[in-house]
Order: sequence, then structure tokens, then C-alpha cells
Amino acid sequence: MKNNFFAKVGNSFKESYTELVHKVSWPSRSELTNSAVVVLVASIIIALVVWLMDFSFEKIMTFVYGLF
Repeated sequence: MKNNFFAKVGNSFKESYTELVHKVSWPSRSELTNSAVVVLVASIIIALVVWLMDFSFEKIMTFVYGLF
């Protein structure tokens, strides 16, 4: 029973390794760089939008609280 379990686990690792080495198509360096740049630009844009919303909300709330 235990030998069968360890054989299955070992076989699973071998199959995973074979798939990663022989079947997966890895991106080229230029594709990886392009993807990283897209993620970086998108992250900066989202951060700026969130900052602008936070800044605006702070100014609006400061104005509203100043009325009282």
C-alpha cells in the first residue's frame, strides 16, 4: 500500500518535470520584457487613478467638514 502511494507521488513528479521541460512553451526574452512593461504601465496608471480618487475625496470631505 505504501509502496503504491510513493510510486504514484514519484510518477507525478516525473510527469510534471517532463511537462515543464518538453511540453510548455516558454515566452522569449522580448515577449517577457514586453509583458513586464505592460504590467508596469498598467500598475502605474491604476496607482495614479487611486491616488487621484483619494486626493479628491480628502478635499471634498475637508470642504464638507469645514461647513459645520
